[in-house]
Amino acid sequence: MQLRLTEDQQSLRTTTTKYLSSAVPVGQLRKLREHPAGFEEEYWRQGTELGWTSLLVPERRGGGSVSGRALVDATLLAHEFGRHAAPGPFLSCNLAAAALGAADPAGHDDVLGDLLSGSSVVSWCFAERGPAGHRPEGLALQIAFEGDEPVVNGEKRPVEAAAQASHLLVSGRSAGGFSQVLVPVDTPGVSMEPMHCVDLTRRFWTVRFDDVRLPRHAVVGEAGGSGRQLEAQLRAGLVLLAAESVGAMERAFDMTVEWAFDRYTFGRPLASYQELKHRFADMKTWLEAGHAITDAAAEAVDGNDEGVEELVSIAAAFVGQYGAELVQDCVQIHGGIGLTYEHDLHLFLRRVTLNRALLGTPALHRRHIAALLAEDEAR
Repeated sequence: MQLRLTEDQQSLRTTTTKYLSSAVPVGQLRKLREHPAGFEEEYWRQGTELGWTSLLVPERRGGGSVSGRALVDATLLAHEFGRHAAPGPFLSCNLAAAALGAADPAGHDDVLGDLLSGSSVVSWCFAERGPAGHRPEGLALQIAFEGDEPVVNGEKRPVEAAAQASHLLVSGRSAGGFSQVLVPVDTPGVSMEPMHCVDLTRRFWTVRFDDVRLPRHAVVGEAGGSGRQLEAQLRAGLVLLAAESVGAMERAFDMTVEWAFDRYTFGRPLASYQELKHRFADMKTWLEAGHAITDAAAEAVDGNDEGVEELVSIAAAFVGQYGAELVQDCVQIHGGIGLTYEHDLHLFLRRVTLNRALLGTPALHRRHIAALLAEDEAR
């Protein structure tokens, strides 16, 4: 990262780096390909002891950041997850924890406590089918109220770690706005279907809700009034995905530069050829720009700055497009070996490829930026 880190932030990042390097070295990731969850429970529990799920939760609810800038702190961990192509539902659990921690009136202390301790997983059910299914205005799932009791109908996909979760945080439409409810996975009417995923260690599911009836206390926050919180979760998720992708870009770039200096052809290192120098210059520019725009977006979200929604979509669009382009160039520079399963490079290509689609493609975010600019001009 390009941020100026405090000693506590540096310690947070260093501790996570050391733990990931020892617990899930790159060679171990291939062994997790057939694992039902994609990660070991003890690995995740120990990670939560390092603060993996608590940074976006207020201190009064059992969480707390190390610098007072919660999302900036979380991006430090996301970056390391990308650099190590690390397993585990980091994104989904953090966004669910943020929603539970911010809920007013406070509730679900038992679920939040288990999430923070790593004894359970809570997955955020947000995205849906269709081109607009990654924006709140595109949500079709209905959370109706019969008296005070919510009834959920609809489908969510993709939902990370749904089969490993104890509860699902479901976002949907209600009369007058948006609502979020906490649904135990064993509630009647909840069904799941596994999805295929390009990433070796991440698992996603389609989750359907057919007349899922819940008690009043299942509502997280205000019924029909969760629009702002939903936008906050989405902004945080986009920044974390961008930070993770930048970490994967950095690792792939470093591997390729090292390869280009070590690999000789016609008596010269690959890195000495002018064509490759130009390509490395482009990739380095994209990488530094990815660092800069992601860091700026994280700080803007933490500071609730003017224009933050536009800046977050700019980061998502830029990193989504140039992240994939950078790692694809790295594969090409490696030649045939870069296309093999035995080489590590594909692990980072898989992570960047998945991240660019999870909460909206670059094209979707460019359209959103254009819409925001049009609104500004119309005022």
